[in-house]
Amino acid sequence: MNKSINNIKIAIIHDWLNTFTGAEKVLEQIVHLFPNADLFTVVDFLGAKKILNINKVKTSFIQHIPFARKYYRQYLPLMPYAVGKFNLSDYDLILSSSHAVAKGVKTHERQLHICYIHTPIRYAWDLRTQYLLEANYKGLKKILANYILDKIRVWDYNNSSGVDYFISNSKYIRSRVKRCYGRDSHVIYPPVDIDSFKLTEKKEDYFLTASRFVPYKKVNLIVEAFTKIPNKRLLVIGDGPDAEKIKKIAGNNVIFKGFLEQNKLIEYMQNAKAFIFAAEEDFGIMPVEVQACGTPVIAYGKGGALETVINGQTGLLFSEQTIESLVDAIDRLELQYTQFDPQIIRQNAERFSIEIFRKKYFNFVKTNHERSYN
Repeated sequence: MNKSINNIKIAIIHDWLNTFTGAEKVLEQIVHLFPNADLFTVVDFLGAKKILNINKVKTSFIQHIPFARKYYRQYLPLMPYAVGKFNLSDYDLILSSSHAVAKGVKTHERQLHICYIHTPIRYAWDLRTQYLLEANYKGLKKILANYILDKIRVWDYNNSSGVDYFISNSKYIRSRVKRCYGRDSHVIYPPVDIDSFKLTEKKEDYFLTASRFVPYKKVNLIVEAFTKIPNKRLLVIGDGPDAEKIKKIAGNNVIFKGFLEQNKLIEYMQNAKAFIFAAEEDFGIMPVEVQACGTPVIAYGKGGALETVINGQTGLLFSEQTIESLVDAIDRLELQYTQFDPQIIRQNAERFSIEIFRKKYFNFVKTNHERSYN
């Protein structure tokens, strides 16, 4: 019997709802496409019913553990068990949005499970050393953390077999999914609200970076590089744990703006000579948003930036996360600046629009749903 995708019960699973960032923007569009679905998540401290305009939100027992709002990440060892307790037996289609445990929900053979994967669990796979370093785990605590992460990694690998189809958010993540799980995946880039970022062709004489101040974002590298070239002005937007440490190494040409509201941030994006992006990201939405303003991007040439920045046309890539490599890219951009056409830069960003995401994601789900019933 062929069931129309409009007449089936759908469950959407998301890891947790505590902040509204890139993963939640993907979730928002999935909910838009399937408004009658029910949403399951480990914890919801955002108020998903109102924010996402969805009828039913089911959380796990972790939602009710003392201090979960502040320390929910500390309950990671319990999360595989928590998602395993969700009862999805009445649903025909399972759509997970996962960078951690959501893809590990229990399904049966008559259900179709499609996972939009932002990344395999970073701290259990690629970024474990960095995670333990940032958490300052030492001695017995480090041994215990490694033990727990080993267990989560095994659980993650084993439960990846419960996913019928993976959708990766970039080719970079597709290769990681292949390496971690031995599974192929289809690439659909995350949705970017291109219309909120208007093209501005006339630029001012400053460079811009915006980020949370944490080690892997490499804000310190950007600030150090500009301190070496005092004739160029850098504006830094954002805040975070490393803020004071980074401010201490900055020269007078580096101006810190702190956290800004979205409309003010966009204004700086529109008017900047170029945006600096030194992190290795799975995808990286901000370089796309900046390009939507017609602003070129200088980016570290690894991860998602290889797919969003066209080297020599919408920006420049630098090959190493070093001061020398970044300064060289800045000098090259200055010499070649007239070749960067704001309209072409904007056109590149339009490849990642919300409309394109909705069309590709819905068609993928619909096609594979229909195939599963034939």
